[in-house]
Amino acid sequence: MYKVMLVDDDYPVIQLLSETIEWEQLGVSLQSTHENGASAFEKAMSEMPDILITDIGMPKMNGIELTKKLKDQNPNLKVAILSCHADFGFAQQALKLQVQDYLIKDTFDPNDFRKLIKKFKDTLDEQNNKMNKHLQIQNMLNQNKESVKERFIKKTIEQPDMKEINWLPEAKSLGLHVDQSAYIGSLGMIHNYSIVKALYVSEDTLHFAINNVVAEEIERCHPGAVHFQYGVKELFVFFPISLILKRSALSEAIESMKRIQHALKRSLNISLSFITGDGCTNLPEFKQELVQLINCSHQRFYLKPGSIVERKEPQEAPTEDLFSKYDEAAAEMRELIMLRDDARIVEYVTKWITFLEDKQFTPELVKDWVLKLLLDLRVKLHALQLFRSQQTIDYMHNEIFEIQFLEDLKTWLITYFKSILSFVKEVYEQTKRKEILDAFKYVTMNIEKKITLDEVSNHLYLNPSYFSRLFKKEVGETFVEYVTKMKINRAKELLEQTTDSVGKICERLGYDNQSYFIKIFKNYVGVTPIEYRGGKA
Repeated sequence: MYKVMLVDDDYPVIQLLSETIEWEQLGVSLQSTHENGASAFEKAMSEMPDILITDIGMPKMNGIELTKKLKDQNPNLKVAILSCHADFGFAQQALKLQVQDYLIKDTFDPNDFRKLIKKFKDTLDEQNNKMNKHLQIQNMLNQNKESVKERFIKKTIEQPDMKEINWLPEAKSLGLHVDQSAYIGSLGMIHNYSIVKALYVSEDTLHFAINNVVAEEIERCHPGAVHFQYGVKELFVFFPISLILKRSALSEAIESMKRIQHALKRSLNISLSFITGDGCTNLPEFKQELVQLINCSHQRFYLKPGSIVERKEPQEAPTEDLFSKYDEAAAEMRELIMLRDDARIVEYVTKWITFLEDKQFTPELVKDWVLKLLLDLRVKLHALQLFRSQQTIDYMHNEIFEIQFLEDLKTWLITYFKSILSFVKEVYEQTKRKEILDAFKYVTMNIEKKITLDEVSNHLYLNPSYFSRLFKKEVGETFVEYVTKMKINRAKELLEQTTDSVGKICERLGYDNQSYFIKIFKNYVGVTPIEYRGGKA
């Protein structure tokens, strides 16, 4: 709905128009009324009207001056001058400012005023329709151009036998004047892409918005630079440079990257990081630059949001075994969930993310480690009847392996653990079988101790016979069978994740007799502990 601003130092006129004109029925809203031009101008600077109805002679700022200032800000503003005298000089000034109408108060007719408002609305509708059609055409042209640019950059990377004589004219048509200048390449990467994507109707809409912001900022701060969308999460920006003054040119390019980052954060709330490469002067160098930037997966994984760094050669993988820390991380995670302590979620995730960052393990290894932690947790919570999810294991796998940054993984994990904990709390609050859930929790928290029926019954303030019958009825197996199953599952974990001897694992799980432990392990698993460990090696 179009907004109308009414300005007149004659209060009865303001009152008459405010109360007698059916603004909303005419398709407009009365935004505000003012008794002087200065007040009206201040309001317009925070909320620009579409239609201005103003007197001429007013204190502080007259109607002609107000009209001129607002027209400077909004050339499409529709203006009607409302005056108590037909002053030819004022009328001339109004015409110069392209005022649409000049009304005399002495002969004022409300019906004529209604017709004027309707005419303004129709004109604005027509202008907006034309503008929308123009924007649609422009958007289609821009989208087509961006598609051509993306195909060009992918072809440059992927086509092995591309001839420079064919490549140069196409590069030039897209703004890369390689025959006149060297270029320094940079790869821009979007953080938390899955969160960003969810805010838009489609990926096409998101990419269009990003391309517009980047193109506008490049045109403003670094004419001659060219950007190319690459896939759904990345873009390349090439900055023209002088190889003689490469350091200075790189500094200028970095300043432009900062402005692009700021513009995307301000306009779309998107965090972007850049990795910069070397100077390129021909097709082979461009191809090499693009491939090297894309392959910086390790360096990229450990970037903080808003980083700008130079490309580094791949680092040697750390010698420390990440899976040697698995048991510690899994135990802390189980405790966190079973204690339902959501205040510790951020602390727990931050601790392990910091450890991973310090050690700089490969992204693939980190994701494998995290995925195993979550899948094992999922199995345990299923056994405790504390897990419900419509997400398949494949879905979780894809979610984690789509994450490009460790910081994004941190955000994802915090959200995931909060959702798990929320459901666990919901089950505890709603279930009528709190005794069973508390028994599950007790076993989980004390799995590496000797656990007896009497001990748990006392913990729950229940008669042992009653608790035994209740557990069998609700769970479908005896309490002793359940404890044995959970201890064997824990033994399997220790055999997989530690180098502890069978004797030490037996003792750790509260078994006094190693032969008995080996016997029940084989009954449940089908092989002895030694055979199980050998099969997993």
